[in-house]
Amino acid sequence: VQLQASGGGLVQAGDSLRLSCAASGRTFSSSVMGWFRQTPGKEREFVAALSWRGYSTTYADFVKGRFTISRDNVRNTVYLQMNSLKPEDTAVYYCAADQRPWRTQTAQADFGSWGQGTQVTVSS
Repeated sequence: VQLQASGGGLVQAGDSLRLSCAASGRTFSSSVMGWFRQTPGKEREFVAALSWRGYSTTYADFVKGRFTISRDNVRNTVYLQMNSLKPEDTAVYYCAADQRPWRTQTAQADFGSWGQGTQVTVSS
């Protein structure tokens, strides 16, 4: 599956932003989808993941209650709704796909397909 992330931008603290990740390929609807983020000089870190039907989700502790991952298997798109954004959420956000069954994937190595990243900048 090929992935294309979009929706990043410059916002102020407290604002909301929705990232989208469009997928091509027949395997999207059966893939576990995830979002990661990375800032310069740091390791890429897990943000959220979603099972292929959307019934199961998992989030990093630092986004619980603020971010929501969802998917539309008709549009082959996964979303990351980000509310109450903080300056520390500033990062390049990447979407990723794993074609194996749900097992609460949170590691980079769990995901075999990656999008190109979209920059999110939150000003204070």
